[in-house]
Amino acid sequence: MICDDSGVIRAAIARMLDGEPGLSVVARVTNGRQALEELARQSRPGLPGIDVVVLDIEMPEMDGMTALPLLLKAAPDLRVIMASTLTTQGADIALRALRLGAADYVPKPSAATLFGDQNFRRELVAKIKGLARLRHRAVQRATVAEPVARVASTRPAPARRPRLLAIGSSTGGPQALFTLVQGLGNRLPVPVVLTQHMPPTFTAMLADHLARLNALPCAEAKDGERLAPGRIYVAPGDRHLLIRGRAGDALQAQLSTDPPENFCRPAVDPMLRSAAEACEGRVLVVMLTGMGHDGLAGTRSIVAAGGAALAQDEATSVVWGMPGAIARAGLCHAVLPLPRIAPRVLELIGSGPQ
Repeated sequence: MICDDSGVIRAAIARMLDGEPGLSVVARVTNGRQALEELARQSRPGLPGIDVVVLDIEMPEMDGMTALPLLLKAAPDLRVIMASTLTTQGADIALRALRLGAADYVPKPSAATLFGDQNFRRELVAKIKGLARLRHRAVQRATVAEPVARVASTRPAPARRPRLLAIGSSTGGPQALFTLVQGLGNRLPVPVVLTQHMPPTFTAMLADHLARLNALPCAEAKDGERLAPGRIYVAPGDRHLLIRGRAGDALQAQLSTDPPENFCRPAVDPMLRSAAEACEGRVLVVMLTGMGHDGLAGTRSIVAAGGAALAQDEATSVVWGMPGAIARAGLCHAVLPLPRIAPRVLELIGSGPQ
């Protein structure tokens, strides 16, 4: 279901989705109240039902933030994607919606550019398909055995205690990050660096929302700043986050405007390559849900230098691209469901010689 007060936006999104195999737009509505009514109607016998809602934030009569908890109360397994403008306010509201139960968000282009925006279409289709798959798996899990994804054999734990925790994520990442960061608690003996594929306004808001979890302090990384243990440093939108340092020295952040890698800036690969060198391999990589294979080359560098990697499993990922790439390449110490990653991180960070 597409819920947006702009007829142009509804038509553009419907056109993007209707030609996609496996997807069907069953309803188009103009506000949250109509979305609730249509959700109830589609749940009747003989109708296809609704797996995913693309929900605009600003609408007359009932806006998206008002409708979100009501939709989830009516259908707890519904997956809701918030469609947000690229403003600071839009980014803040979208991330607040994720903490209230929305499954994901998409930064919404203007009506003038939406029809030709292939990046938006690619991202939206991937998120809808991934979230619908997760919804159906959740329904079937009680009665049907989950097929185990094929991965190469896992590697032993690192011989040396990691000096840095490096996290990569993309599609579906914000929700996964909320879970991971909360699981890490409020004490960690190493710095944490994080690259999430996001536009500039959204990375600042992501850091702010992660900081509100009452876990580890979090902020966008600043060029030249020293990386302190127990803090999270987020790569700012449109900048690669690089790690600099030498043995015995404090690690430092360096922001780079080098060309995009894997069509992304920030990208995970340059962060990991630089970390492998600065930390002499003493890095623990965590690769979360995401489309594509950004982070694969960087993880190879980490593992070759003596570091270790954990990957989110396919069953809990919105898109098993980035974590699947390192899992299939045989680079992982473990491939784990999202809730089990933080405990393993704490186990590995706290083990081994200093």
